[in-house]
Amino acid sequence: MDRIHALAASARAATLGLAVSLVAACSSVSLSDSGPLKLTGDQEVPPVTTAASGLSTLRIASDGAVSGDVKTTGLDGTMAHIHTGARGANGPVIVPLTKTADGVWSVPAGAKLTAEQLTTYKAGGLYVNVHTEAHKGGEIRAQLQP
Repeated sequence: MDRIHALAASARAATLGLAVSLVAACSSVSLSDSGPLKLTGDQEVPPVTTAASGLSTLRIASDGAVSGDVKTTGLDGTMAHIHTGARGANGPVIVPLTKTADGVWSVPAGAKLTAEQLTTYKAGGLYVNVHTEAHKGGEIRAQLQP
């Protein structure tokens, strides 16, 4: 009988260990798996006529951790950010990006959305854009897709 209790306890411990591992793995799963997003001037508010473009490989994990970068062509960016704001609307900056090379803007290490921002993201309410001297409000933009 003691052997049965020992086997049952061992099975419970293994099941608990597996459950903890699965929860830990899920906390780093990316919510954004739609592939690179194209930034264009016609997505800005108001729309901008420009030949410039960009590709965003930003990822937002289920715990709100943000990673990735935006690569641009055809412009000399002065700033880049992730903002709150639905398609067709502007909003405040929530994650400033860092220029890491010519035409490359990266998420700073440790960037993380708040619970409210993560909910907004899941509802399609975040965008990324790149600003220039000519277009201080933003020259190219893409709505982030959950």
